[in-house]
Amino acid sequence: MNKLPLAKRTQILAMLCEGSSMRSISRVADVSINTVSKLLVEAGEASLALHDEHVRNVKASRIQCDEIWSFCYAKEKNVATAKGAPEGAGDVWSWTALDADTKLMVSYFVGDRSSESAIILMDDLRSRLSNRVQLTTDGHRAYVEAVEGAFGCDVDYAQLVKLYGPTIAAPGRYSPADCIGAKKIRREGNPDFAHVSTSHVERMNLSIRMQNRRFTRLTNAFSKKLDNHIHALALYFAFYNFCRIHKTLRMSPAMAAGITDRLWSLEDIVAKIDEMAPAPAKRGPYKKRGEENSN
Repeated sequence: MNKLPLAKRTQILAMLCEGSSMRSISRVADVSINTVSKLLVEAGEASLALHDEHVRNVKASRIQCDEIWSFCYAKEKNVATAKGAPEGAGDVWSWTALDADTKLMVSYFVGDRSSESAIILMDDLRSRLSNRVQLTTDGHRAYVEAVEGAFGCDVDYAQLVKLYGPTIAAPGRYSPADCIGAKKIRREGNPDFAHVSTSHVERMNLSIRMQNRRFTRLTNAFSKKLDNHIHALALYFAFYNFCRIHKTLRMSPAMAAGITDRLWSLEDIVAKIDEMAPAPAKRGPYKKRGEENSN
């Protein structure tokens, strides 16, 4: 089986992590787009496994959660009239849980904006934490039941509910109304209202949108397959957590959180890809032509 050299594979992964489109990567790296797509799938699966394996027993103080919108194949309102829309087409929400101090992406989930998705995120977040934390979310109602089911009373939880002014009806307008204020609501435990904030996770949402080509607004770079969307996001979070130095922390978020004592490289992700690759099938004993007919 042909395999790309290590340098070429790390180059492709680096360009994927920096927001290049798959077709531009195929041109720059001089490989077919199918090669880029195949490597994205392999790297995504490896990144999911690395996150599940290493982001465990996280000791955190303040966790902030939010959701970021994108879409697959077509926007939700256009799916019914879109030809050949695959399963998973429509609006896609990426749920994130960020440690406000170490900037570690502790948990994430790609789904819709329903209560089921919120429950999955909170159950996964709870399984990765080693201590009681202060948790802040926005005013989305799905969080309340999900947090109660995952944490019970073992959390200091508050919601930051933003207040918006009147919506201005204008042709072609897609930006939200102006935020004119916010109120803090205690939901469980004794949260410190001085730290009830979603600023860090919202800034993370900006990084996600700017550094992932699939999240760029008003372009044709959106995901065409939900699986590829999930794989691209998993690769980005593995790169963000383990391989990139945070400018404020001057180390990777994983190092700041005590998960690892070194800065990883994309070669570590490639090594995980090779580790997860199935072993090649063994060939049977060689037989000369016509030998099988003589028996």
